[in-house]
Amino acid sequence: MGLPVVFTPKAQEDLADIVRFIARDSSDRARSFGNVLIDQATSIGDFPNIGRVVPELGDPSVRELIHGAYRIVYEVFDDPQALYVLRFWHAARGIPEIKS
Repeated sequence: MGLPVVFTPKAQEDLADIVRFIARDSSDRARSFGNVLIDQATSIGDFPNIGRVVPELGDPSVRELIHGAYRIVYEVFDDPQALYVLRFWHAARGIPEIKS
């Protein structure tokens, strides 16, 4: 059993924005892609160090997993042990905005 995965309010907002954007063309594709991003993010709990350290931050606890053009940015906490998904960020938007 991996770490519990928590989606921050900002990550939830990002995901909703992504799904709404894709839904302009296809609601089925939007739902499917949203589910893929959720599945990718929740699977990180089993292997929290699978992602690379976010290069712009250099903090080993803040990592990212790349899925297509999207960066799934997350932070791993030791006490209590949990993984927080911070952002779903499209690479074309530049550096992820992460508030400390």
